[in-house]
Amino acid sequence: MIVAEQLTKRFGDKTAVSQVSFTVQPGKVTGFLGPNGAGKSTTMRMIVGLDRPTSGTVTVNGKPYTQLRAPLTEVGVLLDAKAVHTGRSARNHLRAMAATHGLGRARVDEVIELTGLGPVAGKRAGKFSLGMGQRLGIAAALLGDPHTVVLDEPVNGLDPEGVRWVRQFVRHLASEGRTVLLSSHLMSEMALTADHVIVLGRGQVLADAELSELVGAWTSNTVRVRSPRLSELAAAVAGPDITVTTTEPGLAEISGVTAASIGDLAASLGIPVHELISRTGSLEDAYLALTGESVEYKSKEIS
Repeated sequence: MIVAEQLTKRFGDKTAVSQVSFTVQPGKVTGFLGPNGAGKSTTMRMIVGLDRPTSGTVTVNGKPYTQLRAPLTEVGVLLDAKAVHTGRSARNHLRAMAATHGLGRARVDEVIELTGLGPVAGKRAGKFSLGMGQRLGIAAALLGDPHTVVLDEPVNGLDPEGVRWVRQFVRHLASEGRTVLLSSHLMSEMALTADHVIVLGRGQVLADAELSELVGAWTSNTVRVRSPRLSELAAAVAGPDITVTTTEPGLAEISGVTAASIGDLAASLGIPVHELISRTGSLEDAYLALTGESVEYKSKEIS
């Protein structure tokens, strides 16, 4: 379990993280989301003792990371896949890490095979592609068979097979009762992976909820309707809690009513309907609605 209480970090006059509190429960994959500059990486660095909090506390299984007697066997960490000796082979990099905790070479071979590094284990890490570097970082995080795993953007640079493997593997870790904290900018992938979501914005917690609860609270279901008599149908559907947004002639997005109700109403009035599609709110929709005021740099919208 990871517990942060009123965690704050300042760099000079800039507050990167401000009074952040959350609990990452074992047995779940917890997604850690937020725009660039939101404070995610700084928070992760404080969790594993690389940055010292200005105030507040963060513990792993009841202790600060710096007080863990054998951190590699308790917390697996991937924050920067490039943090390797570029002249060493992947196997020797892992063997050097294993030696610090008395782990045998058999365990090194296990994580090499587990992460698909077998064919390149003898090659220098400095020659690795971004994806292979990520696999090496994940292998290092798993080396001590830890109960807690903290992964910052682990699917960055991976091909589809690698992305799916990470998804399946972290869910397997959670199913074993382990604590998993995972950050990513890929909302579609996080929607398939996470059970719980913590969202940061400008250094503060914007949301801390089960994924389904977050999506339900910050999105609405809509129905895409196309009809040559759209204005008649829209007038018939209209109500105090119903919104009709016309996107182009004969096409509208309607919220506050189900597709079945619209279809039944259109049939009863003899209004032809050429398209009727329900659209459920997504994690991406919820994330954008939640963080809209917390994005430091906004791109110009394309119309």
